[in-house]
Order: sequence, then C-alpha cells, then structure tokens
Amino acid sequence: MNTSDTHNQRMAKMTFALVYPMYLEKVEKKGRTKEELHQVIEWLTGFDEKKLQELIEEKVTFEIFFQKATINPNAHLITGLICGYRVEEIENPLTQQVRYLDKLVDELAKGRKMEKILRVV
Repeated sequence: MNTSDTHNQRMAKMTFALVYPMYLEKVEKKGRTKEELHQVIEWLTGFDEKKLQELIEEKVTFEIFFQKATINPNAHLITGLICGYRVEEIENPLTQQVRYLDKLVDELAKGRKMEKILRVV
C-alpha cells in the first residue's frame, strides 16, 4: 500500500513524546500496565526503560526514534489493519515501523496475550 508523501512526512516529524502518553492512556484504560507497554516497545525497538525515557525527554521525532532503534527481526510478522492501513503492505519503511508500533499498542489494549503480541514462534 502506497501512502502519500504528506502522510509519510507527517509521521516522520511527529514527536514520540507527544504520542507516548496516548499509548499509555489507551492501554491503562483497558486494564494493561505501563510495564506491559514498555515490554512491547522494547520488543519492537530494543529500547530499555532508561533509553525510552531519554528519547521522551529529548522529544525526538519518530524519524529519529526509529533511526536509533534496532527493529526486532520478527517485526515482519505484525500484520493486519491499523488506522485504515494494512501494515504489511505499507511501502515507506518509517511509516510501516510507526504503524507496527500502533498495531502492537492496539493489540495490547484489546487484551491480546503477550506471547501473541510479541510474536513468540
């Protein structure tokens, strides 16, 4: 799926620190924890608690956030619809990575088991 250049630029320039509280609110509202959210983020990006906090404080964009990340080799197993896009078909790598994160947060909020979210094979 081809996303527009405008959409891709908007995703790249969005600040992770701005979106993180929304992720946290979404999962906590559904009975999940901050620790579980961090576990999901660490699985996808490799960022531990300390590094995640640094990136939030630095107010990095998603572009910088994912440049610094070590994407999990099983991230390609993340499939399905999020925000009207089928994540496995997104052609722009950064936009796909942001949508991977959105999809994982969504699955966590929906009560999916952690083994399934983390694509334990």
